Amino acid sequence: MGWIESIQKAIDHIEEHLLDDLTIESIARQANASAFHFQRTFTILTESTVGDYIRRRRLTLAAQEISCTNEKVIDLAYKYGYDTPEAFSKAFRRQHGVSPSEARKYMGKLKFYERLVIQVILKGAEPMKYKILERDSFQLIGIKQEFSLIDEENLIGIPKLWEQVNTDGTSDELAKLNNGEIVGLLGVCVDKRAQEKNETMDYWIAAEYTGKVDEPFLSLTIPASKWVAFEVHGPMPDAIQKAWKQIFSEWFPTSGYEHAALPELEVYSNDDASNPDYYSEIWIPIKKG
Repeated sequence: MGWIESIQKAIDHIEEHLLDDLTIESIARQANASAFHFQRTFTILTESTVGDYIRRRRLTLAAQEISCTNEKVIDLAYKYGYDTPEAFSKAFRRQHGVSPSEARKYMGKLKFYERLVIQVILKGAEPMKYKILERDSFQLIGIKQEFSLIDEENLIGIPKLWEQVNTDGTSDELAKLNNGEIVGLLGVCVDKRAQEKNETMDYWIAAEYTGKVDEPFLSLTIPASKWVAFEVHGPMPDAIQKAWKQIFSEWFPTSGYEHAALPELEVYSNDDASNPDYYSEIWIPIKKG
């Protein structure tokens, strides 16, 4: 099964169990992917988190029921996963701009979110510069933090971690220690699918380093792998977000490669990240599909 078909299978699973207690892990299992990699790919391709998609679809169906039936608001609140009618009404108004009672009276306009169907459009208008290389295992030095994948807490926490290391001097210390082949600070996503806590991930801010690792830093060994390394040009975070979407929507579907399920690396140079010509890289471990 191709990766597009796998993602679509997971989306179909969401739709078939939209009123059930869905978890990121159970959804990702349908795509034969880890919770982290499924969440990341889904967000890149759809520009929506998994949680937002589920919430929007549930409130879309709830609006249809309110408009077409005489079901009580309290019953619909429980049906669509809300603990109280007040929480349901608040979420309903946030999406539709009107309360459930106003919607029943045909006041205002309701927002309809259709179920997703993943399609690949091969554009190719903007060329991607990349190289494929093989590397033996290598060592990183840095700090790490564990993030929950539930409710996309990692998407909130990772930017805060970067803000912390850029203000407390950690990033400067890592830049001085950087003596490996990859030049720059690294953002490293480590999937924990094989471990007991499979709805968490580790995120590292690190640098490639050869030598003894002293406190307060930790070491991470990156296994030997084949890699595809993409050039990224432009200010952060827009340029790298755009590059990720292009990689998953254009490069992977036609490359003959699959993600090798090892840590991904984002490489940030030491220049001004707001510069229009800022240079960064995305390194993805790959294997033949």
